[in-house]
Amino acid sequence: MKKSILFLSAAVTLLATAACQNFKKGDGGLEYKIVKDAGAEKAKAGDLLSVDMIVKSDRKDSLLQSTYDIGLPQIVNIAPDSIPGLYAGDYNSMFKFLGEGDSAVFRLNLDTMAAKSGQPKPEFADKFVTFTIKVRKHFKKGNLTDSALYAQIDTYFKGEIEGLKKAEEGKLANYISDKKLEPKKTASGLQYVIAQEGKGNKPAVGDTVVVNYTGTLVSGTVFDTNNADVAKKNNKFNPMRQYEPIRFRVGHDPVIQGWTEGLQLLTKGSKATLLVPSNLGYGERGGGAIPPYAPLVFDVELVDIIPGPKTPATPVDSAAIKK
Repeated sequence: MKKSILFLSAAVTLLATAACQNFKKGDGGLEYKIVKDAGAEKAKAGDLLSVDMIVKSDRKDSLLQSTYDIGLPQIVNIAPDSIPGLYAGDYNSMFKFLGEGDSAVFRLNLDTMAAKSGQPKPEFADKFVTFTIKVRKHFKKGNLTDSALYAQIDTYFKGEIEGLKKAEEGKLANYISDKKLEPKKTASGLQYVIAQEGKGNKPAVGDTVVVNYTGTLVSGTVFDTNNADVAKKNNKFNPMRQYEPIRFRVGHDPVIQGWTEGLQLLTKGSKATLLVPSNLGYGERGGGAIPPYAPLVFDVELVDIIPGPKTPATPVDSAAIKK
């Protein structure tokens, strides 16, 4: 597992270094640097590519997207040039430089994009958005029907997700080892470390808990938090959201099982790290920025416990944390 992580890190570093080198000029203000040409057939309209991709703007703290965080590739559909709004040098054009095994860095000119498409220039960059791309697999349309082509994609993704399932236990073990944690483990598989002990009773089913939290993948990527400073630091800030402690009634409101169990282990004022396996989290489906079979890390603070009627727990769909 560690060997594969080191290899991935080296590959990302190589591609990122290439971004600093001279670019060739393409149509429509597109700039590009081919890092590796594997000699395979290049993508055509109607084809699909499975790619690993990092997207950055030309501003500080500029990471906009990375498939490496999710652990799954992105499928890109190569559209025909005849579709209105497309132009030489646009996002779609980039992928026609690439075939299976290729890697490259592209800089998309936003001034050209705004002028050609008639759409306003996005606010997250000044002039360029940089795409660092590595092609995993090329699905060729050829004479295939759409259903046959997408059947290939479906089979491919089932294999990728099965790989995530097999890797989950190792990911969590590596995280615990790297952070030098000594967690306790419950019968369900939940692991936890109490960083600060609180006082008083622990919450029970029916009580309302008031919680501060930050949720991350084991890669360190923050996917959710109610801390405004943490959200800003990790480019997750939403000005429409109220950043305050969340409240939910234990055993009644829809939160993941790892929270329902984990918070009942804490007393008021406690701070802890919950290490949640996917079967106690978002499971085989994942959700949003959380991939399938993703172990999760939550740093939580149990701010308050509001006693409630001790009624039986209500079955809930624990697919998401209540915001």
